[in-house]
Amino acid sequence: MPSAPAVTHPVHVPRDPETPDALVVDPALVKRAVKAAALGNAMEWFDFGVYSYIAVTLGKVFFPSGNPTAQLLSTFGAFAAAFLVRPLGGLVFGPLGDRVGRQKVLAVTMIMMAAGTFAIGLIPSYATIGVGAPLLLLAARLVQGFSTGGEYAGASTFIAEYAPDKKRGFLGSWLEFGTLAGYIAGAGLVTLMTALLSTEDLVSWGWRIPFLIAGPMGVIGLYLRLRLEETPAFAAEAEKAESSRPRVPLREMITGQWRALLLCVGLVLVFNVTDYMLLSYMPSYLTSELKYDETHGLLVVLAVMALMMIVQPFAGALSDRVGRRPVIAAGCAGFLLLSIPALLLIRQGSLFAIALGMGALGLLLVCFTAAMPSALPALFPTRVRYGSLSVGFNISVSLFGGTTPLVVTALIGATGNMMMPAYYMMAAAVIGGVAVWFMTESAGRPLPGSPPQR
Repeated sequence: MPSAPAVTHPVHVPRDPETPDALVVDPALVKRAVKAAALGNAMEWFDFGVYSYIAVTLGKVFFPSGNPTAQLLSTFGAFAAAFLVRPLGGLVFGPLGDRVGRQKVLAVTMIMMAAGTFAIGLIPSYATIGVGAPLLLLAARLVQGFSTGGEYAGASTFIAEYAPDKKRGFLGSWLEFGTLAGYIAGAGLVTLMTALLSTEDLVSWGWRIPFLIAGPMGVIGLYLRLRLEETPAFAAEAEKAESSRPRVPLREMITGQWRALLLCVGLVLVFNVTDYMLLSYMPSYLTSELKYDETHGLLVVLAVMALMMIVQPFAGALSDRVGRRPVIAAGCAGFLLLSIPALLLIRQGSLFAIALGMGALGLLLVCFTAAMPSALPALFPTRVRYGSLSVGFNISVSLFGGTTPLVVTALIGATGNMMMPAYYMMAAAVIGGVAVWFMTESAGRPLPGSPPQR
């Protein structure tokens, strides 16, 4: 494991001489912080996303049923199980990040995620060791879920606390740019393997390749994060406490922030239901439910994510100009009005229709991926930001986002209604719209509990 010099809190946080209360951050440090957070997030979501893209194959490897739907349900059940422990990870890593620093915790979550993913690539198949195979798969997924409980809240907090107030939306959008890059790398690798390998080779050994790549990727991500300095906002809080951050009671993080937590849950619900629906569930929906060619389905999703990456920074900059609320509200309205037409296009079956429907959903999703990384940290004051955001984010993701593939697959199986994905996204859009109505605009303003930042 590469080593890096220990990072200490700066003794003095630079101030704007014309505005003494304002913090001044070196643009080079901002760029390095955004790059490291985004690259680390890309590596984590490569690890996490590969599981979704190769779910059909994993069902054949780890679960004995000859029923493809039952295999897929079992695979997504293990996928959803990781989300059940995410709140536990948030409860551990969030308060720790508020006490010892954002940078240290983000380094730990990086290596844990990579280790859990690497372990999946080493697990023998069900045919080799029987029931031990799915149990080991579940254990590795729980390690992934626990570490991810501290990842998104920490990475978004890190960028938000480094960014100047007037550029927080643009800089925050690069976090999800990294997520999309990780998804594209995972999807591209799975697509390449699916095209080059026979089904027998893919089931026998090929599926292990993307998981084993996680080892060296994790070392790279860890190196990048160990070289970061603490955020100016956290450093300023540490200065107030003279030496170290005081312990914040869990009750203060939750009951003391109950209104912001409810808004966070609602915003994260619409963000993650639509995110996991489009990027995680749709490839399997095209293959298992619509009997669409697996390679072509993955290529369509890959193209949609590339389109989202292109639009992402522009949408983030737009949220700085017009505000987070209008951008997020536009996404909610779009999913409410266009989910059914988009899914009807996807079900039509032609490559053009599927690309058009998926592209429309992808552009709507950008409203969330571009604005949420800056909107969510602004819900909470600096003293409890990492901890409270971790709790709210992970509760919402665990209950609604990560369970989306499992719930929608089960609903289709129970009702036979292939339009369930559209109805599910519409319901999420209504809840998200209510949260947007009650949230306070944060664009161009200092983070709560922090001075202005230039």
